[in-house]
Amino acid sequence: MSADTDDGPTASPLRADARRNREQMLRAAREVFTDQGPDAPLDEIARRAGVGIATLYRRFPRRDDLHRGVAVEVLTALIGAANRAAAEEDDACLALRRFLHMALDLKIGSVLPSLLGRFTAGDVLDGMPGDAVEPVDALLVRAQAQGRIRPDVVFGDITLMIIRLSRPLPGGGRFAADDALAHRQLDLYIDGLRPTGCPRPTTPLGGPAVGVEAFKRLRERLIDDAYGARADADVRVDAHDVSRADVRAADVRADDD
Repeated sequence: MSADTDDGPTASPLRADARRNREQMLRAAREVFTDQGPDAPLDEIARRAGVGIATLYRRFPRRDDLHRGVAVEVLTALIGAANRAAAEEDDACLALRRFLHMALDLKIGSVLPSLLGRFTAGDVLDGMPGDAVEPVDALLVRAQAQGRIRPDVVFGDITLMIIRLSRPLPGGGRFAADDALAHRQLDLYIDGLRPTGCPRPTTPLGGPAVGVEAFKRLRERLIDDAYGARADADVRVDAHDVSRADVRAADVRADDD
């Protein structure tokens, strides 16, 4: 199923403005589901997408439709990233590196796990315009044939690492440099895939360099953020319990009357 068509058996091409709105809604949903989970408020998704809630419901009448749409959109983008990297880079190792950084930006390791249980594999994969597995594996095999990747590396070594790296750091808040740090760590991992005797890269590492003191500050921030998120959740639960108690008290008063 293409991202440029309506969903359903009678899919038809979307107008440019409708396609743009759909892409904005899916991108916003991807961010919100990653941060808040699959039951996040739909009005927050509409707000981030810059559309009205009625527009969101017209495009995705059920929450499950939006879940599935996000999964298809992410996997379709992954296929496009693999094909572009293979077509535009002669050096297979550079192509593989380019693809992995694009896959990391898609946050495949955080958005798809947040939606697990909301659809089956067939719900998503049967509508895909291909599969990223084959072109990515071809890049790996070609890089190994060029002597740029150690020969014992297999497909799962690179794809499962992307899933691990694209998960946000734990805690109740977002570490502002989390994405840049993940790209730095990905570069370190890719460099570790090189065989013995292969020239080492000379490009400086990007992203934040988290030394000992910076790590101590980050550790404290993550722990405190997680504590704050828990406290906020407890307040919401207490408020819910109080409101239920008020309802019960009102029912008792009504019975006495």
